[in-house]
Amino acid sequence: MPSPFSVSTFPVNIPAVITQTDWTEPWLLGLAVFHTLCLLLTCFSSQRYGLQVGHFLCLVMLVSCAEYINEAAAANWRLFSKYQYFDSRGMFISIVFSTPLLFNAMVIVVCMLQASVL
Repeated sequence: MPSPFSVSTFPVNIPAVITQTDWTEPWLLGLAVFHTLCLLLTCFSSQRYGLQVGHFLCLVMLVSCAEYINEAAAANWRLFSKYQYFDSRGMFISIVFSTPLLFNAMVIVVCMLQASVL
């Protein structure tokens, strides 16, 4: 089966990446579960300042490591994936990995700002 993510035709916009991704791959399902658990931790830790600060720092650290994760995944994608999703521009990892983490971080910041006002 040819890859929808060949080097010469890698999708360059968000809808194309989302529609051309095989969301049934086990590692992508695991990533979705990870993001769901992160969101639940974000929601349920809103009253625990220390836990939220630690969670926020972990989220920011993971996003800052996304480039290195992308390089490692690009070099070893055959070990866990059917397709080579990890392009040199980092479009795929930015969409499926960093964006949900940044959303969680943004929710934490809003919660902290709201708590400081009250």
